[in-house]
Amino acid sequence: MGQKFHAFMFPWFAFGHMTPYLHLANKLAERGHMVTFLLPKKAQKQLENHNLFPHNIVFHPLTIPLVDGLPPGAETASDIPMSLVQFLSTAMDMTRDQVEAAVRALRPDLILFDLAQWVPEMAKEHRVKSMMYNVVSATCIAHDIVPGGEIGVPPPGYPSSKVVYREYDAHALLTLSITYKRFCYRLNTCLTNCDFIAIRTCEQVEGTFCDYIERQYQKKVLMTGPMLPEIEKSKPLKDKWSQWLNGFGQGSIVFCALGSQITLEKDQFQELCLGIELTGLPFLIAVKPPKGEKTIQEALPEGFEGRVKGRGVVWGEWVQQPLILAHPSVGCFVSHCGFGSMWESLLSDCQIVLLPYLNDQVLNTRLLTEELEVSVEVQREATGWFSKENLSGAIMSLMDKDIEIGNHVRRNHTKLKEVLVSPGLLTGYTDKFVDTLENIVTDTTV
Repeated sequence: MGQKFHAFMFPWFAFGHMTPYLHLANKLAERGHMVTFLLPKKAQKQLENHNLFPHNIVFHPLTIPLVDGLPPGAETASDIPMSLVQFLSTAMDMTRDQVEAAVRALRPDLILFDLAQWVPEMAKEHRVKSMMYNVVSATCIAHDIVPGGEIGVPPPGYPSSKVVYREYDAHALLTLSITYKRFCYRLNTCLTNCDFIAIRTCEQVEGTFCDYIERQYQKKVLMTGPMLPEIEKSKPLKDKWSQWLNGFGQGSIVFCALGSQITLEKDQFQELCLGIELTGLPFLIAVKPPKGEKTIQEALPEGFEGRVKGRGVVWGEWVQQPLILAHPSVGCFVSHCGFGSMWESLLSDCQIVLLPYLNDQVLNTRLLTEELEVSVEVQREATGWFSKENLSGAIMSLMDKDIEIGNHVRRNHTKLKEVLVSPGLLTGYTDKFVDTLENIVTDTTV
């Protein structure tokens, strides 16, 4: 057991970043280390329940400054559309004085961060070691590490001809173009100036991409594994869902969830509902109400509720995704392929259908679909939108036992899952990572 240390954590202000940071904090606290977790004030309430060691993990709330263009009260990426993300980045940068004051007062040994490019410089001034801990995929990082590069074009030496953007990814690339150069500058600055690089991944899924990043920055890339919490037996699936899911046969239900950042246009939302209805299978769709609508019900296609009564539910609020995926009746997961959902899908027994929207989700999708061949992607129109026929066809290509692509994907997914859940593999990554941190903080040569 190494020497006890005190780590600061300062993730990007999005729950998809803060949550895996907190899972890692729990692993550090379990070994007796102290963590000061810097986050927006309002986010603390939503994360408190995931703090398993409140004596060792102390939340340090930050006041989010007023920024022109950022709606009043917005503190995390969930509070804003993607088009306003640069204003949240500005607000995060403006918390530097608060972060520095905390560093000065509490003297941590190490600060883990992801997108605040000024952290390494500040850390050096206070003789604190800095680690860029990335909770997005190594695939995405490797693709976007050239600041000012051409949008959607991989850098020289990029290790895959399959994990790339296609012409029909214009919808993602348009979003990407708004903040692309700024993002690449931040990413490159962080990777160049930090003392250490870590990524929430493992060799078996993204080893070649981690090797590429190591060569680019001449720094060892440490891997933590997917850093997912164990499905808590103390918090079972809510009765509402367990009773409904129990009413269907094994592996028969299609579960669709698109994450907290995606809000569909109304016609796209309706196409999603109609496409899943077309399969004839029982289904649960959990997505936010579409743009311009307050509730899911008022946005549903005409006559939809009557047609799917008894076999389909559309839900506009949060659900216990890992527990639903683990239910034996769920056989297919339609996902946006955000990095957390990507890992949850790989560790499930479900067939995987991918419908990416944002740039990193597109690259994650290509990793699973074309590199690893464990999923299928919904075909897009030239406009970047999908049709109900293409969505239904993608689902049935995996759910129909007579179609070979489904059997091929299932075999590959089963093999990969067996590797990932083999005894000690993922906990081994975490243990090795914590051991490395213990050595890092005591190494006076760094």
